[in-house]
Amino acid sequence: MNEVVPPRISRRRAVAITVAGLTAAGALVGALWAWLAPPIHGVVALTRKGDRVKAYLGNEADHFFVAAFLIVGMLGALAVIAAVLLWQWRAHRGPATMAALTIGAVAGAGAGAGVGAVLVRLRYGAIDIAGAPVSPEHRVHYIIEGPAVFFGHSPLQIAATVLLPAALAALVFALMAVSTQRDDLDAWPPVEEPVIDPPVTADGVLPSAQ
Repeated sequence: MNEVVPPRISRRRAVAITVAGLTAAGALVGALWAWLAPPIHGVVALTRKGDRVKAYLGNEADHFFVAAFLIVGMLGALAVIAAVLLWQWRAHRGPATMAALTIGAVAGAGAGAGVGAVLVRLRYGAIDIAGAPVSPEHRVHYIIEGPAVFFGHSPLQIAATVLLPAALAALVFALMAVSTQRDDLDAWPPVEEPVIDPPVTADGVLPSAQ
């Protein structure tokens, strides 16, 4: 029997809290990423022909991938944790919570990417190759470039970063939903399952009089 008690807040308010909470949490993840993501060390050099070129030291260019993968992993972890926590909000289990979780995960990923990009830009600035202080006497100028939020600049790559956490959250929530025995997911209001009488068989039935 479903023993869940009526919720103290409405479902509409629960949806708003979910979306707003995930958006704020995503922004915090973006700030943490901006602090943890490794920068890229490189140089602006002046060639013998007088051209300015930018190059990266050693394998520093790999940090572009590492930083982008880091924010995807952090946002994915946030999405999975949010799905598990929302499932514990037993009274509000259902399609509305699932939709709020998905929308909130997308909003949180967007907020995290935006906050991370802004903080990285403020911390490391932009690389000005034309204004680098190189000359025939000092041909090399060392630079530090901020990490990248996305794997690339194409719309598909940006969409993959923003939508992947939402897909993970929806998958985790759906797996917990299908593992529940009751169709109402033990949520409010409870739906009483119909009692089906056992089928009538011929076993044990007395023969009728002829």
